[in-house]
Amino acid sequence: MSVSIMRLELGSFELLPHHTRRCVFWEVEPTTNGEPYESEFDKEAWISGLLLEWGACGQVAIESTTNSVIGTAIYAPPNKVPRSQHFPTSPVSHDAVLLTSIRTEPGHEEVATILLDAVLGDLIRRGVRAVEAFGLVRNSAGAADFGSPADPTCSGSTLSGSAEPGQAPAGNGLPDLDFWTNEAIIEVAREILEDPQADLCTACMIDASFLKDSGFDVVSSHQRFPRFRLELDEGLGWKFEVESALQKLVVMAEIDLAGRERTAVPVGSGQTRISANCSPQPAGLRKCKCP
Repeated sequence: MSVSIMRLELGSFELLPHHTRRCVFWEVEPTTNGEPYESEFDKEAWISGLLLEWGACGQVAIESTTNSVIGTAIYAPPNKVPRSQHFPTSPVSHDAVLLTSIRTEPGHEEVATILLDAVLGDLIRRGVRAVEAFGLVRNSAGAADFGSPADPTCSGSTLSGSAEPGQAPAGNGLPDLDFWTNEAIIEVAREILEDPQADLCTACMIDASFLKDSGFDVVSSHQRFPRFRLELDEGLGWKFEVESALQKLVVMAEIDLAGRERTAVPVGSGQTRISANCSPQPAGLRKCKCP
């Protein structure tokens, strides 16, 4: 399988997968009724506005044999992402660009890393200092890796999914309520009552484990929505510039070679051109110029 990465342009908007094209979880203010919000018009308008005001805001992975989009990465300044203000680990740092989502189609999960590299390369060339992202811990077993140690809901075995010896976990993967501390119960109840993520779109969030494995550091701990940050070293910019220049040279060489193959004339074919200073007559028939 051959995959190419291209910048997201407005002209390719219709080629995006259905959910990516319609979901505006990040792009609009949360709905008051808690229902997930979909609007292809608003998504296209958001992308169009960013392209005009800020520049590239997405990278697209295309499978060459079918020419279909198999992955997307979306990023933007945090002040252009309304949802970014509504996380318990908000706000995003003022010097960072927010990576909102990296989505891949089923069976193409490996392109997520390629998309991330394309995003980082673009941001480094544009002089961005750092990129941040809200990670999603999709199971309670991973909460201890990203939550604050002082948080009773993610320290010890309270919500880690492991029950006391001889005690089977509850059906949802959490230990039986008999083993929960009072502090943990109060914290969970508070989150249920005050949770601003009732319309959470998990498909549009990035796995916390993926961000951690990709070199991001946790800058704001949380058992469900940790915020990550990756510093972009300006010194790495030369690497992407050199790679881009080499790629252009290869393309130019291929074009030049193809052009030469089209204009090449085999030896002995066609008419022989005779210089104006050279006589077409054989040497033996030339007139003698001696006095």
